[in-house]
Amino acid sequence: MVRKLSDEEHRLWAGVVRSVRPLHPARASVTPLPADTGAPATPEARQPPRAKPRRAAPVVPEPPKPQAPPLAPIGRRDTRRLVRGTTDIDARIDLHGMTQSEAHAALRGFLVRAQGAGARYVLVITGKGGDGDGLGRGILRRQVPQWLQLPEFRACVTGFDAAVGHGGAGALYVRIRRPR
Repeated sequence: MVRKLSDEEHRLWAGVVRSVRPLHPARASVTPLPADTGAPATPEARQPPRAKPRRAAPVVPEPPKPQAPPLAPIGRRDTRRLVRGTTDIDARIDLHGMTQSEAHAALRGFLVRAQGAGARYVLVITGKGGDGDGLGRGILRRQVPQWLQLPEFRACVTGFDAAVGHGGAGALYVRIRRPR
């Protein structure tokens, strides 16, 4: 419901209306309102026509972006073949002595090249790290499995597992996604 203006508010509003100047006088066309005679206006004249309320468009949640399937570990049979040498390791990279940023860039480039060359399995050697439990020791050993799960690596990698026959905890067998 609309509140009626008091006499003081009417006088104040009239002062505001008189002080307004058009931005573009040539385009301004003002039609004066009839003077208020004090007689009550008809109900239709008092209330402005009401527009039909618009209903907001229903909020449709954005469909979830398709996520890559989780990386599957390399199967026991394939691991056994890699250890015995019946399945070839197509390429190797040794990340020993690299910083995290160097190792990340080197690993990314290596996996892209291996995929382009048609490699199926590669060996990533991270090293076991030091003997201590310190956070700085064995950082690549902890980080590389996390990196392989990132979207930038998922385009190249379908799975990975510890390389039991080629370094154990300090190396990973990585299965490369076939190029499309």
